[in-house]
Amino acid sequence: MAEARNEKFTSLLATKGLNAWYGESHILHGIDLTVNRGEVVTLLGRNGAGRTTTLKAILGLVGRRSGSIMINGTQAVHLPPHRIAHLGIGYCPEERGIFTSLSCEENLLLPPPVASGGMSVDEIYAMFPNLKERRQSPGGRLSGGEQQMLSVARILRTGAKLLLLDEISEGLAPVIVQALARMIRALKAEGFTILMVEQNFRFAAPLADRFLVMEHGQVIQEFTQSELPARLARLHEYLSV
Repeated sequence: MAEARNEKFTSLLATKGLNAWYGESHILHGIDLTVNRGEVVTLLGRNGAGRTTTLKAILGLVGRRSGSIMINGTQAVHLPPHRIAHLGIGYCPEERGIFTSLSCEENLLLPPPVASGGMSVDEIYAMFPNLKERRQSPGGRLSGGEQQMLSVARILRTGAKLLLLDEISEGLAPVIVQALARMIRALKAEGFTILMVEQNFRFAAPLADRFLVMEHGQVIQEFTQSELPARLARLHEYLSV
């Protein structure tokens, strides 16, 4: 049992002194963060704080970066994005990236595997029954909530165990947001590790094990779920939630 506990809390992702640039613009200023296996960690902050850039920097989708990015024990700061993906990372961008002319199922089958152990289509349809009902519908005819579910679902086929989720609840009806919350809990129960950016604090608050607050490209606070009640007043100041 001791070995199992140690494995559970082994770091899957860790950045140290992570800096990132878009052209000459210096966006991230020394980000230190750790995400342990099986954890859900949420990046909080106002728009422009650097949260999405942090995800993109981890993936190598910025102009330039420096520092350290350890993914499952591999130094990734100098690797190209396709090599980083094959370390077992799945990315769900804010814009979703659905192919509107392809059917729901064709979108689902499109991404190549990046690691072994991806979910089967039947397992995904069991988690997302809406997608099963719309499997033959063109991606452009899915509702916003269905497109968001599809965007998450297709990375589950790839075998990725570390999921980077960017604003998955944005602009969605409350019933869909509740379904996404159930999905996050189910994925955590299945052993997935999740780093997510969220503006919807009420969505993120009950889901995350830890919270990192960002401002001006830096992490200015870190606290756990159990510490959340004592931090709410300060969060009102930082986030206006």
